[in-house]
Amino acid sequence: MTATAEGSPPLRVVGLRRSPLLQSEAVQGFALISPTFVYALILLVAPILVVIAHSFWTQDYLTIDHTFTLENYRIALTEPIYRDLLWRSLNISLTVSLLTVLLAYPIAYFISFHGGRHKSLWLFLITIPFWTSYLLRVMSWKVILGYNGVLNSGLMGLGIIDEPSTALLYNSTAVIITLTHAWATFAILPIFVSLEKVDRTLVEAATDLGDGPLRSFLRVTLPLSAPGVISAALIVMIPTVGDYVTPKLVGGKDGVMIANAIQAQFGKASNWPLGAALSVTTMIIVSLMAGATVLVFRALQRLAR
Repeated sequence: MTATAEGSPPLRVVGLRRSPLLQSEAVQGFALISPTFVYALILLVAPILVVIAHSFWTQDYLTIDHTFTLENYRIALTEPIYRDLLWRSLNISLTVSLLTVLLAYPIAYFISFHGGRHKSLWLFLITIPFWTSYLLRVMSWKVILGYNGVLNSGLMGLGIIDEPSTALLYNSTAVIITLTHAWATFAILPIFVSLEKVDRTLVEAATDLGDGPLRSFLRVTLPLSAPGVISAALIVMIPTVGDYVTPKLVGGKDGVMIANAIQAQFGKASNWPLGAALSVTTMIIVSLMAGATVLVFRALQRLAR
């Protein structure tokens, strides 16, 4: 009797082991993701809530007036300078997304369908630019596009132009070129992953049924790789709207974006509430654009079917 009592686990432990609540998949799943959830809550959600709260306050010289107001949003939405900067930023972001996807898709397609046993090598090569600082990559384009840069020197050497052109740098075109190069790898990788999931037998079946390479690509490969294209477009579009380093280095006055105005409000102007309102406004518009992009791609997929 004593041995049995000593070998038996405490009743409290048995109750815990048999608790249906602790054994439920929902509780176990929540316990598994709770560290990530807490991390996201503290480092992502909390700062956003702080920014949103600041957007409803006003700056009173060196102090912040916590009285609720929508004045900052009125300024953000009605002042021509901020409207123009936001429109320019969205235009640049969409252009960069389109160009990046158009340039990245053929590269990803080549690696996936024709890379053979060298796929890993090709993927390794496209990541080499990330071994250097982002600032160095931006500055390299400044050297290429500058007044006495590589491109101007080459065009003059070929006799295409008589004197260096000033239209290559310090404008929105320079920002688009630099951002397209900087984000190319981020577009190649999701498209490549999506192309790797395309069943090759479907492509072969389309060919056997009489479809040429272009038709089989449009009817089979492109629709099946659409998720990767959507991901690539969003990965490029969302962060490029908020880029302020590239416009500052290669954009000049014609390439200034909304992020530069936000950075100025949080910096030299020291008007955090207005900067917060500009940030929230930009975030909402970008979210709507991202949702619209997904809906458009899905509509195109349905039409393709």
